[in-house]
Amino acid sequence: MNDEGVVTKERAVELVEDLLLCKRRESPSMPALAVLDVEEHALGWLVFLQSVEYIRTREHKKMLLGQGPYLVDRQDESIHHIPVTTYVGEDWAELYLRQVKGIRPPDPLVAAVREHLHSEGTMAAIRHLRKQAPRLGPREAKTYVMAVRNGAELPEELVALVQEPEKCPPLSIETLTGPNRQCSS
Repeated sequence: MNDEGVVTKERAVELVEDLLLCKRRESPSMPALAVLDVEEHALGWLVFLQSVEYIRTREHKKMLLGQGPYLVDRQDESIHHIPVTTYVGEDWAELYLRQVKGIRPPDPLVAAVREHLHSEGTMAAIRHLRKQAPRLGPREAKTYVMAVRNGAELPEELVALVQEPEKCPPLSIETLTGPNRQCSS
């Protein structure tokens, strides 16, 4: 970590290499992996791995396929595996914030509901909300609008009902080591 308590690129690589050593000790038959590339991201460092044989020879038949990057969190040094199919999707960072950090993305309907409340009143806001989020029943829509009006936190179950269900949800991001903790050796 640097003086501001933020993980440096060098520290991120060191953490991932230590994790790879631990995994190799636990599963000696696992293919030998090494760091191929590192990219900075707002959330930390994306560390891309590849087989040692591919890195040494650059022979495509030695290439490991389907390995998504590891994210080393820039604040707490935790390491997370992002499945390749999740990584190539656009919203892996949002998924990380939601799954790992517990940060809920802003509800895009709140601003419109608030605007309808101020300009046309409660019933107009409820009608607008039900049109935009048809999975909400009348009682749920009223609860939602009243929470917005009162500046209260929206209940998680209502927020889930206003969001479109994912047709093909991404694979989960797996936490490999926790904050400031190495793997067991």
